[in-house]
Amino acid sequence: MANLATVGDLDLPKHKVSAGVPAILPKSPRIEAPEHPVSHTHTTMEQALDKGVKAGIAKLTAGLSPIALAAAYADWTLHLASAPGKQLQLFEKAGKKAWRLASYAGFCATHPDTSKTCIDPLPQDRRFRSQNWQKWPYNLFYQSFLLNQQWWHNATTGVEGVTQQHENVVTFAGRQLLDVFSPSNYVLTNPDVVEQTIREGGTNLLRGWQNYIDDASRLYAKQKPVGAEAFEVGRNMATSPGKVVFRNRLIELIQYAPTTDKVRPEPILIVPAWIMKYYILDLSEHNSLVRFLTGQGFTVFMISWKNPDQGDRDLGMDDYLSLGVMDALDAATAITDSETVHAIGYCLGGTLLSIAASAMAREGDKRMGTITLLAAQTDFTEPGELQLFINDSQLAFLEDMMWDQGYLDTTQMAGAFQLLRSNDLIWSRIVHDYLMGERTPMIDLMAWNADATRMPYRMHSEYLRRLFLNNDLAEGRYHVGDRPVTISDIRAPVFMVGTERDHVAPWRSVYKFNLLCDTDVTFVLTSGGHNAGIVSEPGHPHRHYRIATLAKDAPYFDPDRWMAQVDPVDGSWWPALSDWLGKHSGAAATPPPLAPKDKGYPPLCDAPGTYVYQE
Repeated sequence: MANLATVGDLDLPKHKVSAGVPAILPKSPRIEAPEHPVSHTHTTMEQALDKGVKAGIAKLTAGLSPIALAAAYADWTLHLASAPGKQLQLFEKAGKKAWRLASYAGFCATHPDTSKTCIDPLPQDRRFRSQNWQKWPYNLFYQSFLLNQQWWHNATTGVEGVTQQHENVVTFAGRQLLDVFSPSNYVLTNPDVVEQTIREGGTNLLRGWQNYIDDASRLYAKQKPVGAEAFEVGRNMATSPGKVVFRNRLIELIQYAPTTDKVRPEPILIVPAWIMKYYILDLSEHNSLVRFLTGQGFTVFMISWKNPDQGDRDLGMDDYLSLGVMDALDAATAITDSETVHAIGYCLGGTLLSIAASAMAREGDKRMGTITLLAAQTDFTEPGELQLFINDSQLAFLEDMMWDQGYLDTTQMAGAFQLLRSNDLIWSRIVHDYLMGERTPMIDLMAWNADATRMPYRMHSEYLRRLFLNNDLAEGRYHVGDRPVTISDIRAPVFMVGTERDHVAPWRSVYKFNLLCDTDVTFVLTSGGHNAGIVSEPGHPHRHYRIATLAKDAPYFDPDRWMAQVDPVDGSWWPALSDWLGKHSGAAATPPPLAPKDKGYPPLCDAPGTYVYQE
């Protein structure tokens, strides 16, 4: 394995603090984002009228702003109209592509069984991989489509003067519209569907129609997808034994029962994202990160977030800090009598954990002995295609929709994420379920994904504006209390995980933490996507990862150079995390009591608690 600074783990001294730890936040602070107040109070009649109109439109457009889209297209069309050279180039390209297609058609007429192509799909495009697409006339169908797709990419990119944001939006929207007309989406132009229809005498289409009616009925009734009923929280998911030891209006804190005779003195506190139910990290018995860590001799605590409703509209980022991370940290340290914890944050939970760690470092609170960030961003200048939905116009539109209902609904979030991978999540499913008449067997990860949560109005607006749009955390403008915090104050060693195919938190964006911090960072790049790459238990087939540690005083390595020089390792990255945590832990000792009454944390109920069942 390649070595950048130190490959593997660091043997760094653990931080020690005195018994008195300064508090960084009051129990329920109200920290406003001064440039963009979002509270629904003191709204004038005129403002309410404006917000109500936009909220009504947003319900028809799934939360997407038609004004933002129109602005992007106006920018592109006006600049393209004033660029005769670009127009001439596009005209030439159209002529060349038409000639290529005509030549290819002539070649196919004399070589009907050819596998030759005039254009190849992109590596991630799996629509035309079947050998049936090489048969006439289907090869002409998909080759014509790909040439057309390539021409539109040329047309929407490289137009001088168009802002990068608008170019990205126009390119993305054009790709979405073209994908509607892909020959793979229709019965008569998809050779695999034609073959199956002939073979089954059309019964596949009948099954597909039944599948469609079933799905539409479930969607209308707000029921879970087919097969999800086989996966039940507390029965075969989220089954690690434990107790809820703390509850407030925002979280339940679960302490898991030890599974080893001795445990490390420092507990693990896991902060999951509140955009999802926590139990992705305690999925099934065979792929539960909680079970893995308790099996390695750690005491594990997990935050389970409340699923907010309209009454929680004014919960903000400051509440998620104080009622979430800080209250859980107080409980975990009190129960275990430990001066430090191993803090783990996933996705948005990792971003929140970074903010909390920065604020604690500012105040001299050293209770975070180590920090592990799983697919979590701290610099949002390159957040991937999610950036397409983040600008002032779009956020104003989204805020008005949330203002009307008090939260961002689960279906509104799901639509945006599906658009980012429309070929995989929308069109391929339509072909598979409705044209081929088949069903993909439900698995635990898919069932969890269908158990979505809402986002409070104020918190989500603050998160999108202060982090995504303004990048306040990375640039030193994010306030906790009355002062800004900065990642560079963190001194605890950090273990970071990015995933190769992450469309939510691209790994190169996650890697930017190295530009902000002043501590030792062990970075792991694992195979898989945003969820499957994290749920990567030992024994999972076809998994690999790269790992290397960059010391705080070592020269910076850009992500591409890092990837080129660090060799992949077969298997799961979970044991690497366990080894790293072990080297930053004390000697194993008797486990702490489970839900000790004498310390003020009596058992409230069994795991998985009550908040996880809220719909």
